[in-house]
Amino acid sequence: MSSLEQSQALLQRAEWLKRPEAQRLFALLDGGQERTLAVGGIVRDTLLDMARSDTDLDLATELTPDAVMARAQKAGVAAYPTGISHGTVTLKLDTLVAEVTTLREDVATDGRHAVVQFGTDWRRDAERRDFTLNALYATMDGRLFDPLGGLADCLAGQVRFIGDPATRIREDRLRVFRFFRFSASHGGERFDAEGLAACAAAAGALDRLAAERVGGEMRRMLDLPRIGNTLRQMREAGIVDLGEPALDLIHRHERRVTRPRFVERLALLFFAHDPEALRAQWRLSRDDMRVGGAVLEVSRMLMDFRLHEAAFRHPGMLSSGLDVAATLADWSEAGRGAVREQLEQIEVPRFPLSGDDLLAAGLSGPAVGSALGRLEKLWIESGFALDRETLLERL
Repeated sequence: MSSLEQSQALLQRAEWLKRPEAQRLFALLDGGQERTLAVGGIVRDTLLDMARSDTDLDLATELTPDAVMARAQKAGVAAYPTGISHGTVTLKLDTLVAEVTTLREDVATDGRHAVVQFGTDWRRDAERRDFTLNALYATMDGRLFDPLGGLADCLAGQVRFIGDPATRIREDRLRVFRFFRFSASHGGERFDAEGLAACAAAAGALDRLAAERVGGEMRRMLDLPRIGNTLRQMREAGIVDLGEPALDLIHRHERRVTRPRFVERLALLFFAHDPEALRAQWRLSRDDMRVGGAVLEVSRMLMDFRLHEAAFRHPGMLSSGLDVAATLADWSEAGRGAVREQLEQIEVPRFPLSGDDLLAAGLSGPAVGSALGRLEKLWIESGFALDRETLLERL
């Protein structure tokens, strides 16, 4: 069976394509006449037989945004004009969410925002996309449409810009970050030489990108299985400002754990860099800052062998904290295993005192909080052995 035949077979048995909701949306938008096709990530990853947590659909259509809205409303399908000036309408049918974008081509762009015009030329639509492996389409019955010959690159794990890399980057400079992210996620951290050179040449023009967009790409990258070589290439190309200690920690972490996670890498970067500087550069959310900081705090407790304190204060972060601690302290696998065994034996009870107990004992005002914190510290250091009466005696 040829690679094309194998790819067709994967598409035709894809669960997402067989869903009644997907077929209904295709039919609503003239999918039977091939006026609407699936495109992008869900097609690409189906051809690679890669699991996806995101099952939302991206659809390309010859219909105008107004026609998509009108048809959806007439059929009782929820429709939202999420990007209608650029041709995108979001449809929701039961639990299926589909972004439907009219075929288009760029008229003008400043590297951040494009002026587009709508059309019906599928090849022109494909040519305005970023990489060949993302310009793959599928009909509603699972037939592949590959106008630019991107299937070979997709199957080979080759991330190549469509046409001239410098031109594609000038259209949207965020494609520099996407080049590195896809090279990590789909290219095995191998980098197309022409694309890499174009990204390095564009490094000095990336400051106009919104930090939220850059942060979104970096967040996705930090959650990929292997990114150590990618981050090093990005630094050498002048794309990110990460020091050698941070890169060494990322590499060491990847060698130690089966599946690195975003929060662990964030904690490692917080250790090697100013967290507030990273927050500003990548517009990290409050939750990112909180969780990354907490994992780093747990790892420091574990490196100091304050195991009971770590188990009491951050019970849900012990696994990530242990992996980060093992990386920072350069523990052997046996050493990490020994700490894990000790953590598994710890049962955390409820702290036996409350503020009311101290008020009843005659304390008031700020003295209550201060004493409660001191007694909690003593209780933790005892391995949770001190009971209520003993703690009150210590008061």
